[in-house]
Amino acid sequence: MTTLITGIVIAAHGRHYLVQTDSAKLQCVTRGKKSDVAVGDVVKLKLTSANQGVIEEITERDTLLYRSDQYKSKLLAANVSQLFIVVATEPGFSDDLVSRSLVAAEAAGVKVHIILNKIDVVASLEKTRQRVAFYASLGYPVHEVSATTQPEATCATLLPLLTGNSTILIGQSGMGKSSIINLIVPDADIAVREISAALDTGKHTTTFTRLYTIDDETAIIDSPGFQEFGLYHLTEGMLERAFPEFASYLGHCKFYNCHHTNEPECAIRTAVADGAIAPMRHALYLQLLHESSQKLY
Repeated sequence: MTTLITGIVIAAHGRHYLVQTDSAKLQCVTRGKKSDVAVGDVVKLKLTSANQGVIEEITERDTLLYRSDQYKSKLLAANVSQLFIVVATEPGFSDDLVSRSLVAAEAAGVKVHIILNKIDVVASLEKTRQRVAFYASLGYPVHEVSATTQPEATCATLLPLLTGNSTILIGQSGMGKSSIINLIVPDADIAVREISAALDTGKHTTTFTRLYTIDDETAIIDSPGFQEFGLYHLTEGMLERAFPEFASYLGHCKFYNCHHTNEPECAIRTAVADGAIAPMRHALYLQLLHESSQKLY
């Protein structure tokens, strides 16, 4: 019987994966057409050559973050304990993307920190602070950094948060995720080139998710910038529980199966009318509820 080797998936591109074992980085594929492996997965594989293998098994995940549209799902990362949403003073960030990321994290049981980068751009700072203050009011910690102009202070702020966690960074292009990664992982550029060569993704593309190990207890995952964050996979029950400010009102509607859309004596809608829940958040809930009814896969 062939002995299976255990490793962690540190990069994924299409159906090709780079797996770090105790002794080597191996180029791996899955059996058949399966592509349900995520960066951060702990997998068991069979060697097919000195530097190649076939993934035979994915061990049980603690968490899984993914996004989906009505046709398919896109895995972001497995076994992460927290999410850093990176926003910046400029270019402007999307509240919709931030809000959807928060919902995804809540549904997956992942802690969230919002990282406000580029605080050296003072012209936009106050306006941006006001925007992120809304998320702080919901209970999500906000940390201000400037990765390029205040690198030491940025490391001092972020390293204690990262220690002992597996953290994924997400955000739109231009928010400064790469600058933050390069501060935390000094050899990140070299690692990206190695991974690109191993996955044969060409000289110019770095549009894959990759994991960097900082120590035995700490890892950081960089993801490509994206503009859309579909959550078609979340059920109605998962959605209403993914808005923490809804919690104290759930179960208090007139109807036990209330959808919080247009039913009479809905505790959630009453809270919106009273100013206890932000209209923007209820509107997002309704939009996500609509999307979850559209899925075709």
